[in-house]
Amino acid sequence: MTLGQKIAWDDTILPFQLDQADIRGRVARLDGVLDGILKQHDYPLVVEALVAEMALLTAMIGQTIKLRWKLSLQVQTNGPVRMIATDYYGPTEDGEPARIRAYASYTRERLTDAAPFKQLGEGYFALLIDQGQGMAPYQGITPIAGDSLRSCAEAYFAQSEQLPTRFALSFGKSTESGGDEHWRAGGVMLQHMPKASPFAKDGGSGEAGLLMPEDILDGDEAENWNRVNILLDTVEDLEMIGPSVAPTDLLLRLFHEEAPRVFDAQPVRFGCSCSEDRVRNSLSIYSAKDIETMTTDEGIVTADCQFCGAHYRLDPATVGFEAKEGPGDS
Repeated sequence: MTLGQKIAWDDTILPFQLDQADIRGRVARLDGVLDGILKQHDYPLVVEALVAEMALLTAMIGQTIKLRWKLSLQVQTNGPVRMIATDYYGPTEDGEPARIRAYASYTRERLTDAAPFKQLGEGYFALLIDQGQGMAPYQGITPIAGDSLRSCAEAYFAQSEQLPTRFALSFGKSTESGGDEHWRAGGVMLQHMPKASPFAKDGGSGEAGLLMPEDILDGDEAENWNRVNILLDTVEDLEMIGPSVAPTDLLLRLFHEEAPRVFDAQPVRFGCSCSEDRVRNSLSIYSAKDIETMTTDEGIVTADCQFCGAHYRLDPATVGFEAKEGPGDS
């Protein structure tokens, strides 16, 4: 494998369709994206694993949204890991990369030696799509379910969208010949073709109990879904994350009898949307008295981006709704 091949395969999402089974899907490979996300923080290993899994799910789900839309996944729990938040920004133009960012909030003292998913408690899994200015956002929520973030996402699509969905994921630290470690992740997503846009209706609340694929499909649809899932069960971890198997080769190995049809791969990069203007806008609701309580002993107002770690230093006289005109930043 050449370096050029590795670059071409990593940090991409390859959409495909199995026309004979009325099923669509994505193959994702993340490498540099995860490094970009995780190097911003000093997370414990179990938290890194949860963030890696969430980022991988976000990449595969996000690939379906339109240009300039934003998809967010969020988990809120009462466990040691209180929140995981990810954002996927659709490309601004055709052919440009999408961008992903992610972060987690946790209580270090409450973390245990149990598996990563056990660090979550009771809570919910949420999906939000921002379609842009002037459009109402779409939101769907389901309870934390199953034994992984993957199973939470599957339950979300079955419950809120009534779309049978399956994820096969693999992620972990890879050691290069020089001894350097970095995260790699890969996965395959299968989803039954919707009869209408899954994002065109109000989000489900999950209050009526969790649905499973067998509750939604019957007849030939159920048979096709079961057959393709049996094929997916044969996938191996190294096929999903290893650099020696191209995504197209993986699809042919798994689904050659289904005649997979592939589309253009979507490149994805780590990227954050934070800026000084956004920080100023977020502070514009506060009075001068409120801003005074936020001012440090050095006479500045500081703000840190939880996603990328950017640090902003602002003159308190220039922020808030009573601010003077002009930036006047420190």
